[in-house]
Amino acid sequence: MLMRTDPFRDLDRLADQVLGTRSRPAAMPLEAWREDDQFVIAFDLPGIEADSIDLGIEGNALTVRAERRPRAPESAEMLASEQPRGIFSRQVILGEQLDTTAIKAGYEAGVLTIRIPVAEQAKPRRIHVEATGDQKQLVESGV
Repeated sequence: MLMRTDPFRDLDRLADQVLGTRSRPAAMPLEAWREDDQFVIAFDLPGIEADSIDLGIEGNALTVRAERRPRAPESAEMLASEQPRGIFSRQVILGEQLDTTAIKAGYEAGVLTIRIPVAEQAKPRRIHVEATGDQKQLVESGV
């Protein structure tokens, strides 16, 4: 008996398209790091026009939406199509220690870079300790 389609293979193919694989992720791959007093996120968005990128923030959830449109005209005969097209969306939950009112974003060479400053109350600081009460008397008497 010869099977024309393998339902399990079709399911694997669908899962790879939706979830991606290690070599070809479906979602926007990102890198995130802290640089001085800023939190930086860089999203790989090759082949995306800057005007199709949409950033939004609600509470501490940052949402990035982008659309990759086909380059070939509709009348062209497609010979190979491995680049995913359509609308991509990714949400990143930010920590409470970031100042989400001062977010800056730039797009260059297919990389969307978002810079979020660390909030003042979250920055490390030194606390001055004063001697008080009995401790102050011990310091003054030389004990």
